[in-house]
Parts: sequence; C-alpha cells; structure tokens
Amino acid sequence: MLDDLPPLRETLAAAGISAKKSFGQHFLLDLNITRKIARLAGVSAGETVIEVGPGPGGLTRALLETGAHVVAVEKDPRFVPLLEDLGAHAPGQLRILNEDALTAALPPGAPIVANLPYNVGTPLLIGWLIGALRPGSMTLMFQKEVADRIVAAPGSKDYGRLSVLAQAICDARIVMDLPARAFTPPPKVASAVVHLTPRLDRPSDEIVERLQRLTAAAFGQRRKMLRSSLKPLGGEALCTAVGIEPTLRAEDVPVAKFLAMAAALNAT
Repeated sequence: MLDDLPPLRETLAAAGISAKKSFGQHFLLDLNITRKIARLAGVSAGETVIEVGPGPGGLTRALLETGAHVVAVEKDPRFVPLLEDLGAHAPGQLRILNEDALTAALPPGAPIVANLPYNVGTPLLIGWLIGALRPGSMTLMFQKEVADRIVAAPGSKDYGRLSVLAQAICDARIVMDLPARAFTPPPKVASAVVHLTPRLDRPSDEIVERLQRLTAAAFGQRRKMLRSSLKPLGGEALCTAVGIEPTLRAEDVPVAKFLAMAAALNAT
C-alpha cells in the first residue's frame, strides 16, 4: 500500500541522494502539493499518464494514489530503485523508463503531468506541441517566468514565440503558483503550474510548420517592424493580405493574426 511508504525526505536520506544541478533538479516532496497538482490535472483511475523527471517520486506517488497507470521517464539512474520500490506498493500501475524524455518513445495521446527539470522544460514543451505525440492534456511545472511567457497576451513584455505556438495549439492557463521554498533544494526563482488543453480547432501540421518559420523570423528581430522582420517571407505584402499593419512589431500581433499569416504564407 502506498500509505505504508516512509516520507520522501527519509527515502532520499537513506539512499544518500541529493539534487544534481546539471540536471536542473529541484524536488517537490510535499504530498499536499503533489496531490493538488494531480487533482488539477484531472487524473482518473485506470488512465495512463506520462510523468517526466519524477526524481524521488513525490508527484508519482500522488498520481498512483488516483489509481492511474503512470509511465515515469527518469534520466537519472539513481532514482530507478526508489521508483521501483514505489511501484512495488502499487502493483501493475508504474512503468519506469530510464531514458531521456527528449528521445523516449512515449504513449501517444496520454496526458502528461510533470514537474519539469528547469534546463529542458521549454524544449520538451515545444516538442510536445508540434510533434506527433499529441498529449491529451499537459499539466506542467515551469519556472514562473517561462509559465508567464506561455500564457502571455499580445502587447506584454512576456509575449513571444512560445506564447504564439502554445496558444495556437492549446488553451493555456496558469493554475497554481509555488514559491521557491516549496522545493528541495529551493531554486532561485518561483515556479508555476500551467495546464494546457489541445484546441478543438488545432491548426494542421502544415500551418504549424509555417507558424514556426513566421514566429522565428518575427520574434528573432522583435524590435523591428513586421515589414522588415518578415521581409524574407513576404513582408509588407503578407501583412496586407491578412489585414495587419506592416508597421506593427511582433509583440503586438495576436495569435489569430499569426495563424492568418501562416495560412496566407505561400499565397503571397
């Protein structure tokens, strides 16, 4: 039974394991917090859920308590014995992949719930957004500044390429804020949990590919007017075709207009 397990701090101390800075590790050991994240993710019994970077298993334990089947992807081999012990207390519910989440073969369509390692959080998210995995939903913890960028509105300092890609493909909102002291060891920044749900009107793969090119050009030179930053892709003609003022900067263009430009890209 999961209730028979010792506190996570005791488990870590007994194993002599501490966080590796090179892996961007900050452990979330408070089960009250991890259980809340599992609730926010809407995890249900019998469902298959992907967790990336489980570490000592704080969030894993909360997910297993829901009755879900968890595919835990952990690159650091030090945690495999701890996770195996956790799995022994929830027979048949936990599958452990001692692999890099950037290259691991994951079950398509499954929701992802994770306290992401800080150093790979953004690349992982972009890969899940634009790749073939198509998660049912994503409930992910990031540094607060990254979370703010994901949900940012046009005209704000945080609005950028990540905002456009995330919001074109998903409905994204911050559902929980966490101070640094919630983690062991405490990071130097606050964190936040973002819940992302795929949009019913998700753009086609072709439009997403064009959107990547557009946003790379537009935000790569974000202080320039669109007629200049997008010149290789049609510049003023492209803007005019979809009713955008060519003198605007990328940070002032809403997601819907970026999608319109992506749709018109090869026609200009």
